[in-house]
Amino acid sequence: MKSALILFAHGVRDTQWSEPFRAIRQAVAARRPDLSVELAFLEVMQPALGDCVAQLVRNGHNRITVAPLFLAQGGQLKKDLPRLLKDLSARHAQAEITVLPPIGEVTELLNAISEWLVSSAPR
Repeated sequence: MKSALILFAHGVRDTQWSEPFRAIRQAVAARRPDLSVELAFLEVMQPALGDCVAQLVRNGHNRITVAPLFLAQGGQLKKDLPRLLKDLSARHAQAEITVLPPIGEVTELLNAISEWLVSSAPR
């Protein structure tokens, strides 16, 4: 099976906003050369999630994991993402598309952020 990971972010008009996500993509890709790692956006920026999935499927990927780079579950994750995934799964039935929890729900990441804040705050 050919696997891919899509880092999924909101998207905004200011392209500099996406630089941390692009750095994460590069870091993951460097550590996992066996995995295609892409970055896709909900709106405004390109590629859109649907376009990214379509390209990966055209390139023979049949196992795609979407990693939402969101700290909290707002309407984008509660409504938009499930709707998009339902549509993408129907259009690309040959691919297994799964979703990781948003980064704001990963205990290890929240602990790392908390530790950094504790050590960075003035004493």
